[in-house]
Amino acid sequence: MVTKKVDPKQHSNRIVEIDFFRGIAIILMMLFHFLYDLQVFYNINIPSWNQFWYYEGKLSAILFMLLSGISCTLSKNNLKRGFKVFLIGMLLTIGSYILMPEEYIRFGILHLLGLSMILLHFIKVIPPVWTGILSVIIIILGSIMSLMTVNTWILSPLGLIHGKFNSMDYYPLFPWFGVFLIGTVIGRIVYKEKKSIFHKTYKNGFFNFLGRHSLFIYLIHQPIFLIILYVVFHFIFNSN
Repeated sequence: MVTKKVDPKQHSNRIVEIDFFRGIAIILMMLFHFLYDLQVFYNINIPSWNQFWYYEGKLSAILFMLLSGISCTLSKNNLKRGFKVFLIGMLLTIGSYILMPEEYIRFGILHLLGLSMILLHFIKVIPPVWTGILSVIIIILGSIMSLMTVNTWILSPLGLIHGKFNSMDYYPLFPWFGVFLIGTVIGRIVYKEKKSIFHKTYKNGFFNFLGRHSLFIYLIHQPIFLIILYVVFHFIFNSN
């Protein structure tokens, strides 16, 4: 049998710190989702759920948005990547509708990131300064729109929702596209040469590994969590 060796230069062109922070973001997200599953599906009271853990989940999402924006300044085909990510988001919408029709994912973080990549393809010629100004305007408008309600669901991707709107994952374009754009500004300024700012050779660490495979981990972690919790609560706890 021939053993395939991993080429140490395989990931040498990757920016170490982006993978590292994306790995941290995926850990924060998995922790938030695990506690969410305990509270929603098994009625386990999670202390400070609407305080600390709420903001912990938002921190994870904001990290993903910023890092995605940075990564898009290093990519050659954001349009293709955007359609791919948005399509995966739509598949999650269909799956969550089948499992939880009352609070299925209407416009989650993958919808946001996918559509943001698509939009960036058409506005990438805007100078970083004006992109930064645009991002601030979008964030401010999003904050204002979050205080408003409308009589239709069709505007929910923009950030305008009706009174009975409910979604387990919701990140509309306003204000969150603004956060994504801030990431593109950081990428265009800090990573202008498309190289790590630390000038270190690639290290195959745990967080970097998670960061490189963040999309795959995002897609499989919830089914794994739900299976584990089902086994624990229905077979182990009920047997005692």
